[in-house]
Amino acid sequence: MDTVLQALADPSRRALLEILRDHPASAGELAEALPIARPGVSRHLRVMRDAGLVEVRRDAQRRIYSLRPEGFVEVDEWLASYRALWSNRLDALHTEIARGKRTKR
Repeated sequence: MDTVLQALADPSRRALLEILRDHPASAGELAEALPIARPGVSRHLRVMRDAGLVEVRRDAQRRIYSLRPEGFVEVDEWLASYRALWSNRLDALHTEIARGKRTKR
């Protein structure tokens, strides 16, 4: 999971993932979307591929990148306990707000 979190820590990589969330894209298309040189984009894509976040397939001379949802599962499971914590706290807050509104009437 540390490898995935390190890959997600970089803002350029997160920007690439947001693009890939919408549709698969070639390395060239991804490079056009960021203000960094194409070799830098290639390095970011390699880091994300090594972390299991993206996969690549060849289409003639192009490499097409797409998200690999399985790569996010471990982080999602780790975050689930924090989601539950906040959900419980927000439910309690909602209850207190509702009580306050009843008291004011």
